[in-house]
Amino acid sequence: MIKRIWPVALVVGSNIFYHICAKEIPSDMDAFASLTITYAVAFVATLICYFIFKKASGSEGFTKECRKANWAPFALGVIIVGLEFGWIMAYKAGWQVSMGYIIVTSVVSAVLLGVGCFVYKEKITLNKVIGIALCLAGLIIINI
Repeated sequence: MIKRIWPVALVVGSNIFYHICAKEIPSDMDAFASLTITYAVAFVATLICYFIFKKASGSEGFTKECRKANWAPFALGVIIVGLEFGWIMAYKAGWQVSMGYIIVTSVVSAVLLGVGCFVYKEKITLNKVIGIALCLAGLIIINI
């Protein structure tokens, strides 16, 4: 049970602090300068984590692991910059932490339902359809 819960708990906790930090970036600071600092720290942190946890993950060595990479890690790097820049700019434009995330998450959930169904052949259940309908209804309600 804990094996399934801890990653989600980490994502939830990280998301909370992520949005607090993104909102607290000085409004007069260039977003890309901020992201440069962010990714320099992230590079050092991930490199340290790689060497600390490489035996536990069954790593074959950094070079061998890098050779296994397909297009996804490279695309993810570009996508993360877009994601981070988008949030920073949304907060600089005045979006509220409480509302922006709810709106984005609801839309992303609806789109990912379709992606899961059509790309990954996941089944769409009645519960999922009701959940998306409630998310969309919530979007309407909070924007009235």
